[in-house]
Amino acid sequence: GHRALDAGATKYTQALGIPALRRRIAEHYRHSAGLSVDPDRVVVTAGASAGLLLLAALLLDPADELLLTDPGYPCNEVFVWLVNGTPVGVPVLPEEGFRLTPARAEAAWTGATRGLLVASPANPTGAVLDPESLAGLAALARARDGFMILDEIYQGLTYDDAAQPVCPSGLAVDDGIYVLNSFSKYFGMTGWRLGWMVVPDAAVEPVARLAQNLFISPPSLSQHAALAAFDDEAMAVHEARRAAFGRRRQLLCDGLEALGFRIPVRPGGAFYVYADIGHTGMDSMDFCWRLLEDHFVAATPGIDFGAQNAASFVRFAFTTGEADIALGLSRLADALTDWGVS
Repeated sequence: GHRALDAGATKYTQALGIPALRRRIAEHYRHSAGLSVDPDRVVVTAGASAGLLLLAALLLDPADELLLTDPGYPCNEVFVWLVNGTPVGVPVLPEEGFRLTPARAEAAWTGATRGLLVASPANPTGAVLDPESLAGLAALARARDGFMILDEIYQGLTYDDAAQPVCPSGLAVDDGIYVLNSFSKYFGMTGWRLGWMVVPDAAVEPVARLAQNLFISPPSLSQHAALAAFDDEAMAVHEARRAAFGRRRQLLCDGLEALGFRIPVRPGGAFYVYADIGHTGMDSMDFCWRLLEDHFVAATPGIDFGAQNAASFVRFAFTTGEADIALGLSRLADALTDWGVS
């Protein structure tokens, strides 16, 4: 980033991103997943959120329905509403690994449904879709003349003991889906606001027109910095961070279960634990407020992510260090004692 700034790389770039980065992202798919991706199908975006906005504008008309998981990333609904579409939450259940099954998606699909959006790994549950489920969902969308968007922004942040086989990318299952990714998670470039998409050939030109009008171009310095994120030295740092997340995940899950919290599905990816707080006798919003106000520990109530069992679940993040996680668990134990929870 400094070198790009010193070189004066501060002008507008192409709307779809600088060619060197688009080629490098395509190479990343070849190296990491053995996939051949045409760089012309790679669209660099001003963060994954910009990608979601572009896809909503491209694919949805007013009153069109988009199937989303419940629970799921809360801002997904906003992108649908912004284009006057209708988000439809489809419950994903603990007993099904918090994964959207093709059968549930098919049952929710109506005459107004245009497509579906799923994430793997998912926020808030950490659920990872297996190749069979991905193939079934993509086949459903294709059979209904619809589309499938696969949010892979936590791609790379998966853990060795995941209950299901990890698909390197949904593109390995179906090359015709829309894939969304980000430099914020695995690559750790949150403030650089940069992401990318891989879109079907027919979508490249209309996405380019939308990107020109809505964003002009992704951030120039961020794009040049992102080129270095794929270097061997940088990839070693990313992998070391993934290993650290794995240790934190184990520490947090073990600690929560020791305190009586039920974790129906240990996360296969991302950096969250979606835990059942039923033994506390509190709803998730009250639990989180009291935990924050009285014991200075931040967690996120299930109500932020949908309606399905929202009062009974809380998302804990293991994005902080092991010492802070241990401190948080200690304070959580004190809170349970104060509240008379055995």
